[in-house]
Amino acid sequence: MLGAAILSIFWIFYILGSVRRAAPVWHPIFFHVAMLLSFFAVVGPLDEWAETSTTAHMIQHMLFMVVIAPLWVLSSPLSQLVAGGGRWLVSCWTPFLRLPRHPMLTAYLHGLTVWFWHTPRFYQLALDNPWWHVVEHGMFLLTAGLFWWAVLQGKRRNVHWSLFALLLTLMHTGFLGALLTFAQAPLYGESRSLEDQQLAGLIMWVPGAVPYLLAAAWVGYRWFRDIYRNTGATD
Repeated sequence: MLGAAILSIFWIFYILGSVRRAAPVWHPIFFHVAMLLSFFAVVGPLDEWAETSTTAHMIQHMLFMVVIAPLWVLSSPLSQLVAGGGRWLVSCWTPFLRLPRHPMLTAYLHGLTVWFWHTPRFYQLALDNPWWHVVEHGMFLLTAGLFWWAVLQGKRRNVHWSLFALLLTLMHTGFLGALLTFAQAPLYGESRSLEDQQLAGLIMWVPGAVPYLLAAAWVGYRWFRDIYRNTGATD
């Protein structure tokens, strides 16, 4: 319930801010879809299923990392959050504002977070303690948000680093998914079946790779488009 309460406050600030400061039509759509998916991930049957199923827990994680976080980044919500009275959110966010200038740094931070919370000890800690579960989800959202901000909203001069960051993340998350898929024993307790764990790994390995590939295609397209325009301008 703590996660739902935090999300509700966040959503209220955005709605109030949207009344005071208009945004391009697609931005609110991205934001509200992300919020609906967030509540779907933390409240209801998926969250209950995740307590006993590695597959459901993985679906939660992938929603946070490769769906909700990039949707929040694409919605560019900071102006609306500030206008809604959430200046304290900005003060909390300010220390992180410089990180997206360095795509590889955000990729390292996000990668460490992913591997940390998928080690058996800390994975089980998040399952057993609801407070740590909220911390786990918060870290996924924060580090994934910084990563996607650096990749999708980064400066043109950092495009090549954005592509490297996407490649690195695609590789190590795919490797983790493969480890779970081909493991010969349950890694997260005997109460969870090996088949369930293998399906979770497959979800991370295959469908989980699609957003990174799409993002790489988009970033690469923008890069070549800018090169073409600059070349045409100099001819």
